[in-house]
Amino acid sequence: MKYVSNGHYKVKLQKIVDKFRLRCLTRDVNIDHIYIHQSDINRPALQFAGYFEQFDYNRIQLVGKVEYNYLKTHDEAYIREMTTRIFKAGIPCMIFTRGQVPNDLFIEMGNEYGVPVYSTPDSTSSLLSEMNRFLKTELAPRVTIHGVLVDVFGEGVLITGESGIGKSEAALELVKRGHRLVADDVVEIRRTNDDVLVGRAPDVTRYFIELRGIGIINVKTLFGVQSVLDSQNISFMIKLEEWNKDREYDRLGLEEKFEEILGKEVVCHSIPIRPGRNLAIIVETAAANFRQKRMGYNAAQELYDRVSRQMENREPDED
Repeated sequence: MKYVSNGHYKVKLQKIVDKFRLRCLTRDVNIDHIYIHQSDINRPALQFAGYFEQFDYNRIQLVGKVEYNYLKTHDEAYIREMTTRIFKAGIPCMIFTRGQVPNDLFIEMGNEYGVPVYSTPDSTSSLLSEMNRFLKTELAPRVTIHGVLVDVFGEGVLITGESGIGKSEAALELVKRGHRLVADDVVEIRRTNDDVLVGRAPDVTRYFIELRGIGIINVKTLFGVQSVLDSQNISFMIKLEEWNKDREYDRLGLEEKFEEILGKEVVCHSIPIRPGRNLAIIVETAAANFRQKRMGYNAAQELYDRVSRQMENREPDED
């Protein structure tokens, strides 16, 4: 099964303003309708110099001291011309870093063209990296999966399976054994870059687990803040299945199987469920074994090599 993205995403400008505590300089501009669609950020140094070919006007415009000090070396007519061309292009907003307060011309242009202008005391490089990371997460392709995500020995384990098979019970037992819950029932997965899938719970269900026969429990209040985690990178999957005596199950683990999520292949183990099996111990062992493989040790391969060497060294039977 492939889990694919369910659409393109955008983030409201107001959310960015609140997140980074930006000070608004254009009080007359309504930003309720402004959304950011690009995670990359533009520094308009070339535009201040008069070069507008391939201008990334649909990105947030970040103005540091270097750009602004360069612009101030020109006369007022030049500054007005370049500023007008930038604001007329339809930029979503302009942010001045290091506590810079631009001259009244920028405020005038912002109010005229409906483009908010902000100021922040943060340095240009730090704001650029933090805002870029935030936007990549907010705008990342995502998919929602029915399952449980737990942090076991630092590995994000995504547990899937039919409803009622025991995913939540396994998660609760893992929490009692000192591991951490990320999401129960609904897991929202985002691909933040080529190699990373990040899972988290929707805001509504965060920290909650549903136990049939008992109801809803809040893991954070019941077991403490050390028992939960807001998000975690997904390392591998465990797919719980009803035991089928007619099916052939992998007993060595020499060949890994994968499940594709948002275009990335994730290691997937199919675990048959029978009465009396301790799922928590199985998940713990799978997580520890996964870490060993990442560190270069494969128990199944070592056993295979031992058997192969023994067979090669065995003397041929006498006639």
